[in-house]
Amino acid sequence: MHGILENLIPNVMSKPDELWQALLDTFVMVALSGIIAFFLGLFFGVILNVTKKDGILSNTAIYQVIDKLINIFRSIPFIILLTLVLPLTRAVVGTGIGVQGAIVPLIFGTVPFFSRQIESALAEVDNGVIEAAQAIGLSPGAIIFKVYLREGIASIARATTLTVINLIGLTAMAGAVGAGGLGDFAIRYGHNRFQEDITWVTVIIIVVIVTLLQVIGNWIVRKNTH
Repeated sequence: MHGILENLIPNVMSKPDELWQALLDTFVMVALSGIIAFFLGLFFGVILNVTKKDGILSNTAIYQVIDKLINIFRSIPFIILLTLVLPLTRAVVGTGIGVQGAIVPLIFGTVPFFSRQIESALAEVDNGVIEAAQAIGLSPGAIIFKVYLREGIASIARATTLTVINLIGLTAMAGAVGAGGLGDFAIRYGHNRFQEDITWVTVIIIVVIVTLLQVIGNWIVRKNTH
């Protein structure tokens, strides 16, 4: 088997440690930026939902400010965003390169996307349930946690799955500027040195990861759909 792999993917087989490190770097970037982006995106998504017109805490000023900021950051291509937030990245983590240097721009690139997904997910919660909660005297905070977030678990899981998959794509793009990870591995060897087997193996690994995430996400959605 080893001999077959040596013939099929010789360049990959000659760099097992680098491939493993690239895979680990990708997981670290996705995990760290994903966890932070999840809570920030959930917060802003909830704020957008409750402060919109006819929301339980309707506030046009707050809604418009957050809405416009999200639109601005979503419109900036990620490759440009990497450079745009470089001063902030250096101030926060002390470097603008490597895995650490990718965390801040990944958060900026993910939070606006996830906030919109959460806003849409919570909008699917039945208005009748919200009205019933208001009728029995639940506070806005209680409605957010006991109605919106609880009833919206399936939709939130679907939005989270989509966002994590998108985040993996962003980490690959961050590899173009030396952030590390599978994207950097594929560009450095597969593209720059014309080692096509590395490009194909990297693509296959990413496809497998995305497929597994989608399967897990679909399972969570099914378990919480009622």
